[in-house]
Amino acid sequence: MNTPASGTRLRESATYDRGVIAEIQRAAETGIYDIRGWGAKRKLPHFDDLLFLGASMSRYPLEGYREKCDTDVVLGDTHAKFPLHLDIPITIAGMSFGALSGQAKEALGRGASEVGTSTTTGDGGMTPEERGQSKSLVYQYLPSRYGMNPDDLRKADAIEIVLGQGAKPGGGGMLLGQKITERVAGMRTLPIGVDQRSACRHPDWTGPDDLAIKIVELREITNWEKPIYVKVGATRTYYDVKLAVKAGADVVVVDGMQGGTAATQEVFIEHVGIPTLAAIPQAVQALQELGVHRKVQLIVSGGIRSGADVAKAMALGADAVAIGTAALIALGDNSPRYADEYRKLGSEAGFYDDFQAGLDPAGITTQDPELSARLDPVEGGRRLANYLRVLTMEAQTLARACGKSHLRNLEPEDLVALTVEASAMARVPLAGTTWIPGRY
Repeated sequence: MNTPASGTRLRESATYDRGVIAEIQRAAETGIYDIRGWGAKRKLPHFDDLLFLGASMSRYPLEGYREKCDTDVVLGDTHAKFPLHLDIPITIAGMSFGALSGQAKEALGRGASEVGTSTTTGDGGMTPEERGQSKSLVYQYLPSRYGMNPDDLRKADAIEIVLGQGAKPGGGGMLLGQKITERVAGMRTLPIGVDQRSACRHPDWTGPDDLAIKIVELREITNWEKPIYVKVGATRTYYDVKLAVKAGADVVVVDGMQGGTAATQEVFIEHVGIPTLAAIPQAVQALQELGVHRKVQLIVSGGIRSGADVAKAMALGADAVAIGTAALIALGDNSPRYADEYRKLGSEAGFYDDFQAGLDPAGITTQDPELSARLDPVEGGRRLANYLRVLTMEAQTLARACGKSHLRNLEPEDLVALTVEASAMARVPLAGTTWIPGRY
């Protein structure tokens, strides 16, 4: 084996680093594109690039142990007879049974209910485990129509029409054959063991006028009781939000490109969509121009990890947030407990993203009965509830420091940016200045 001469300075190419070289070699060897789960791994402008301006002299903080900071939120109170009343503004995003195990879906329902928030079905229909343990359950209505059942629509507490997802806006979902068990196939009316690729658009409409008809249809099916959400992947957010509102949405969900997925092409995950940070101000601007900001609620998802992220999203104008990947991590995804088994799969704890393979040692993103049995839904629900409580308390701490008695009272004026990019995207001043790039 030849080795570099002593003293030779090795310099890695910025364009063709080792990861790029490995991917070119993999593609050349296999002739197929790479599929994985998780979300974008490239560094993007994010909530860490924003800071709160806590109270000092010119603002008056609230005392954490004696003065309240409320966290409740009402979703869908414009048209629905029964809007959702949640104790915290942190919800669980749609993740399907099929992508996740039945135990994982049950755990999500248990954890969300314990702290008074909602969870969401995902593609493939409603499971008894999740409906039975979810105090508030949002039913996703997707292009595939897999598992779609009018009776389940009526059992849900809200309906979310999915037009796009942050990890893959413009693309359909995937569920590979190794996860299409007899139960999953039965719910989705699919052959067992055959790859499922969902449609990228709904089969019965071609634009916002048709969406308006569909929203009325869903209202009539559910006797005008349920709030109707419309979810879009963050791309042309300003226009998409306006069209969703014009079509009659009670709630708009905007999912940034840091949002996760169970399985899709890596080229999609890394190269389509815009960061969550850039999407929120566009959505808020659209709502404000229509005169419906806070009347039509805005839920933001895509890379929410901490109470600071929650508070910053709300300060930028969101009414609530949704978490997906973080919720799975709270259940035990990528836990060091299974480090040896991750290594056997060619990965490491903290790096595992082959959710499409159905071999998850933690029992979360699998349909293997032996693996899924490792996840105790009661313990998983307890862990998720603990995590949600921490997020809420962290957000309250920051809100009190800004003098706010409710999380919804946070505002852009409470924020500054650390970088020019974040300042321009979030539309808040660069720290120490009054300058917002593109504004003045």
